[in-house]
Amino acid sequence: MSVKTMRPTLSDDDIQRLVRGDSHEERAHAAHKICRKIANEPLSDSDRTHANQILAMLSKDATELVRRAMAVTLKNSPKLPRDVALSLARDVETVALPVIQNSPVFTDEDLIEIVLNAGEQKQVAVASREIVSGEVSDVIAEHGCGPAVRAVSANNGASLTDRAFGFILGRFKSDDETHKALVSRDIIPPHIAEKMVSLVSGEIFDHLVNRHELPPQLAIDLAAGARERVTIDLCEQAARTNDMPRFVQQLHLNGRLTPSMIMRGLCMGNVKFVEWALAELAGLPHSRTWVMIHDAGPLGVKNLFERAGLPVRMTNAFRAALAVYHETDMDDGPNAEERFRARMIERILTRFQAIPPQDLDYLLEKLDAYAAYRDGSLKVKTDQASAMKASA
Repeated sequence: MSVKTMRPTLSDDDIQRLVRGDSHEERAHAAHKICRKIANEPLSDSDRTHANQILAMLSKDATELVRRAMAVTLKNSPKLPRDVALSLARDVETVALPVIQNSPVFTDEDLIEIVLNAGEQKQVAVASREIVSGEVSDVIAEHGCGPAVRAVSANNGASLTDRAFGFILGRFKSDDETHKALVSRDIIPPHIAEKMVSLVSGEIFDHLVNRHELPPQLAIDLAAGARERVTIDLCEQAARTNDMPRFVQQLHLNGRLTPSMIMRGLCMGNVKFVEWALAELAGLPHSRTWVMIHDAGPLGVKNLFERAGLPVRMTNAFRAALAVYHETDMDDGPNAEERFRARMIERILTRFQAIPPQDLDYLLEKLDAYAAYRDGSLKVKTDQASAMKASA
């Protein structure tokens, strides 16, 4: 029976008989069927009124299995009335958690109320939602239990404000699991990464400095020193920075903007870094440098290298690498940047015959690091690479 047939003459007793069966399992199955119809079928205003009455009754059913069937079936549905969702959220965990973690009908105020008044599992459910606003994340960071804080820290769908980061690092200053969860995020603001450098160690430290954008001077200092086991890659840091002009300026001031670093950046497809690096060394505007690299004919790169004080012998290799960059396409799938870099490096390794040994080792290591992202068509030509390395 569809909701459309449930007319105003349908009494509460009729609705109760609809979900009454000989066993809890039969009644739960009936509840699931009714809720699925409500979720999937278009409802008129009258139908919606009666559907909401049914859902309100189901949410008060004495049998937990019936309430859970309703919660699981309607956990993602915008047709679940907010008052019914709140009632389910106050229920036992088996009923409440699917709705708390998934329902789109909750407001931020509802979720904050749950965090402030519910136990650990319900807090974790809020923290694990696909999208968690900055306001909700702030409350979890300040008042949430440890597992909830770790869940929101690792949740890339959760917006973490500076306030949230401050509460998390203040409350869990020595907690490796919380630090690990934070470092696993796709993005950590540079000023937060800088604070974490002094708090973490071991593999967490390595992951932090090699996977997240750091303030330029800190990145350079870490690369120049040798804290613990970390070897920071300034080419990778350049690819992550949101302030390229400042990053290359700091590299230049610290004497780290070398010809080798510029070529390595180009071989990894980080042309934006190369453009700004050459602009910095040549003392030219970025716009003019871009034209000299990409659209100035055969003399553009040569003249730019002379202005930048780079070795003229590099120009042929630079042009060849630039040609590979323009020939290489980036796909749209997950880890697209890593696959693009792998293609770039592989093609450069198989075309160049005179790569300096240190740069060759660097590119081979990068190719190994990106191996997990390459598809079957991007297998390393090991014989050619080994021969190049032996002759270098």
